Amino acid sequence: MFHPLIADPSATRHILRKFKLRAVKGLGQNFLIDADIVRQIIDAAQIESGDEVLEIGPGIGTLTQGLLEAGAHVTAVELDKKLPAVLKETLEGYENFRLVEGDILKIDIAALMPRRFKVVANLPYYITTQILLTLLEKNLSVTKVVTMVQREVAERMTALPGSKIYGALSIAVQFRSEARIAFEVPPKSFLPPPEVTSAVVVCDIRKPPFEVVDENFFIKVVRAAFAQRRKTLPNSLTGAGFSREKILSALEISGIDGSRRAETLSLEEFANLSATLQNKNS
Repeated sequence: MFHPLIADPSATRHILRKFKLRAVKGLGQNFLIDADIVRQIIDAAQIESGDEVLEIGPGIGTLTQGLLEAGAHVTAVELDKKLPAVLKETLEGYENFRLVEGDILKIDIAALMPRRFKVVANLPYYITTQILLTLLEKNLSVTKVVTMVQREVAERMTALPGSKIYGALSIAVQFRSEARIAFEVPPKSFLPPPEVTSAVVVCDIRKPPFEVVDENFFIKVVRAAFAQRRKTLPNSLTGAGFSREKILSALEISGIDGSRRAETLSLEEFANLSATLQNKNS
């Protein structure tokens, strides 16, 4: 069956007119119209025939079509109730496509994707961080997460200690994956063009580099440390309910200068600090 290319400005405009669609700003919708970008995303995800792929927010099927043509078995989760009817037509005939209507934050992803899978998605900008944390913090069989996000978010995901944009998101991503920015995507690649430049980030999932006994406690310490990032660690960590005495003692045992701020700590230092604080808190 012949399938017209969706990643084309004329084809996209035709689909939008036919189904009387407009990009819904509240859902972070911008329709990709650049076939070269689709190919680059598929290359970045190293898609091979037979790969199981979870796509979040397939829209009218632009990226989905590229994944299907590459031989992937795609499960797409879509929240917008107007789009399933569109996808039924634009992706008609693809036997390797499965559509799930619903909210990715409420769906049991482990049950939906029981075998090893990759995530490839153009994430809605307004909810990017929540989706990323959901994918990374649950015990899923995911091997690679390739997402298009705002360039600012991509830079935060891959930021290193000492950077002003290094924060809790950086640690959450890098604790569970090797992350890198693959390439940037200009506004002209979308219809309508967003006001920001996008970037595609590749996260190769791996075991955490440092053992953490209680990940929830580790996350609590990290978030508390960055909640008031201009303050030194003894002052910022008191916001998590730790006594100043315990904080100072834990810092000393961990070999961390109490005059430092959260943005200067490495993953390993946060792991050591959280373990020491947990021992003192038990």
